[in-house]
Amino acid sequence: MDGTFAMDHRYGLGQLYSMQRTFFWSKNSEILFSGWPGTSSGMYSLALIFVFILAVLVEWLSHCKLIKPESNQVVAGLFQTFLHAIRVGLTYLVILAIISFNGGIFLAAVAGHALGFLLFGSRSFKRSTPTPLPAKTVDV
Repeated sequence: MDGTFAMDHRYGLGQLYSMQRTFFWSKNSEILFSGWPGTSSGMYSLALIFVFILAVLVEWLSHCKLIKPESNQVVAGLFQTFLHAIRVGLTYLVILAIISFNGGIFLAAVAGHALGFLLFGSRSFKRSTPTPLPAKTVDV
């Protein structure tokens, strides 16, 4: 068995659609779009970089603070909703890329999320504001 299964419906012009259902390690695959990246090593590398950047971007959108506390609540709410929709859409693109079951794409997505979290979500790169020392009372 080659790890693919055929769907019950017709796809395209009479072609039976088959989808990989186990992880495989090959540059010859389809990720997100029909025929992309195909059999080209360069296009496969581009697909890996694309998924990696998408995952980093998702983490940035998950942890960024773009709305100032003093901004208009309605405008801030609309902007926050817009950012949420963009983040969810990009997350679904990463998920769709992963369900190609290509091992390289899976590793690129995990690495992108890990690097994105390290840069934007963990304490490693956060600027800490120095806490002011408590006012000293007179010792008498």
